[in-house]
Amino acid sequence: MVYFIILLQKRCHQNNRKNFLMLLGAAFLAIGLWAWAEKGVLSNLSSITDLGGFDPVWLFLVVGVVMFVLGFAGCIGALRENTFLLKFFSVFLGLIFFLELTAGILAFIFKDWIKDQLNFFINNNVKAYRDDIDLQNLIDFAQEYWSCCGAHGPNDWNLNIYFNCTDSNPSRERCGVPFSCCVKDPAEDVLNTQCGYDVRLKLELEQQSFIHTKGCAGQFEKWVQDNLIVVAGTFVGVALLQIFGICLAQNLVSDINAVKANW
Repeated sequence: MVYFIILLQKRCHQNNRKNFLMLLGAAFLAIGLWAWAEKGVLSNLSSITDLGGFDPVWLFLVVGVVMFVLGFAGCIGALRENTFLLKFFSVFLGLIFFLELTAGILAFIFKDWIKDQLNFFINNNVKAYRDDIDLQNLIDFAQEYWSCCGAHGPNDWNLNIYFNCTDSNPSRERCGVPFSCCVKDPAEDVLNTQCGYDVRLKLELEQQSFIHTKGCAGQFEKWVQDNLIVVAGTFVGVALLQIFGICLAQNLVSDINAVKANW
């Protein structure tokens, strides 16, 4: 949205519209801070590093900060004809574009390493499944959406202290999997959260009737391949918007400097 505000500035200087991007960034930040407050993180900042897995709140905070900074620099820089803010906007946006491009190239070159890191990431979060409600909801969503269970399969849940099959595990969920691994019965109106109990005590062929046995790493890779055009189109579209924003900001800087030179 900030790109269009820069364009509008050149046509209508007196139009002091609120920056949608900046407000959206502030909203993401507010949601992230509220989530941390609900979990008691703000009252005990040391707990940020206690979680063994990934805290989804970080997504809201990072995206919120980036959007707010870009929105503020682009909007205020255009409305106030501040060349410093406009140059900062261009450099910041250019840096993001460069990082995205570098990440894309490295991901293409080091495919096997990326797969290993994805497996490690999923397994690391499987271990911390019960440690954070947001992480738990994220894993449940992923397993339901991609019809998968664990990184490579259901046995990855042996990594979790509540689901492992060791004799010393007193948990009722021993040798089970989360409900999000279960094959849904269309006839059931009420979600059965205990459908994964003891399921890994059955033979592998029997398990397939009750739970998804494919790993999420493989299912995610398959989803990317099946939706390659959409994924690639999204990245190209975002990249074009970023280039468009940089060009508009630099064009406006040039116009401002040209006007000042005639004073």
